[in-house]
Amino acid sequence: MKPIINETLIDLSLMATDKKTAIQDLAKQIQSDDRLNDYDSYIEEVFRREDLSTTGIGFGVGIPHGKTDAVKIPTVAFGRSVEGIEWESLDDEPVHMVFLIAVPEAAASNAHLKILAALSRRLMKEDFRQELMQSKDEASLLSQLNEIFEVALQN
Repeated sequence: MKPIINETLIDLSLMATDKKTAIQDLAKQIQSDDRLNDYDSYIEEVFRREDLSTTGIGFGVGIPHGKTDAVKIPTVAFGRSVEGIEWESLDDEPVHMVFLIAVPEAAASNAHLKILAALSRRLMKEDFRQELMQSKDEASLLSQLNEIFEVALQN
């Protein structure tokens, strides 16, 4: 099985200036890595979820997500924006790090919750957030992120 994230799913210079474009850009990376059955349906589900309440959790982090049959395998794409993106975050601050989660409807019913919980626990640590913001290349982030997600899905 493919890992939840790989280097092609990491964008350290996300150019989007709004959350809709950021979500679309990261979803295109997921589509390019052959992890979606239907890009439009997936995007529609993510925007539907975003309309319920913001996924800007604070600390400069957004975690938009969608659980739908449009997704082939559990996936996370990561994007980093130096400029920051208006996200209507809980702390009213711009988002600099976006984790777009894609989970198949047929996946273990709580797979997306496990991914969200594991990621949220790590993101509470400022040193981890700083590392994400300062990392110079995708490879240096990859093993750390994969470890988080693999442990999350094993539990």
